[in-house]
Amino acid sequence: MKENLGNPLHLTSLNHISLICKSVEESIDFYMNVLGFVPIRRPDSFDFDGAWLFSYGIGIHLLQSEDPEIMPKKREINPKDNHISFQCESMGAVEKKLKEMGIEYMRQQVEEGGIFVDQLFFHDPDGFMIEICNCDNLPIIPLAGEMARSCSRVNLQKVQHQQQIQFVLP
Repeated sequence: MKENLGNPLHLTSLNHISLICKSVEESIDFYMNVLGFVPIRRPDSFDFDGAWLFSYGIGIHLLQSEDPEIMPKKREINPKDNHISFQCESMGAVEKKLKEMGIEYMRQQVEEGGIFVDQLFFHDPDGFMIEICNCDNLPIIPLAGEMARSCSRVNLQKVQHQQQIQFVLP
C-alpha cells in the first residue's frame, strides 16, 4: 500500500478564505479595486447575503455579518496579527498606489542572510490585515534535508512533487 506521508490529506492548494463583513458591498469594492479580485458566481442555494471573488488562484468568500454593529473596530496595523499575504511585482508601484488611494499602511523589511524582503501591511474595510510583499526574494529552506528553493509557485510545485516521490513507500 502506498501512502503519501508528506501530504496525509492529499491537499493540492489553498482554495479560498472566508471573511465576515460589515458591508459586503464595501468589501467587494475594496477587493476589486484595491487588490484586483473579480466577482464570480456563487451557489443560488445560499440563503444568506455574500459574494465570491477570485484572482491569483484563490477565492475570497465574503459573508454579510448578521449584526454589523457588534463587529470589532479596526485596530492598529500590527504585522503580527492574522493576515493574508500577496506577492507583488513592484513594491514601489504598490506603495505609490496605496498612497494615491489614501490607504494607511505600515512598511517593514525583513533580512535573512543578506536577503531582504519588503512588506506593506494595511487593513480591508473590516480590519482584516492584508500584506503585500516581495517574499519571492526569500528562499524556502526546509529544516532538514532539502536544498534552498524560492517561494515562487513554480519552485514550490517542484518541491511538492519531489517530496511526494520521496515519501511514497513501496
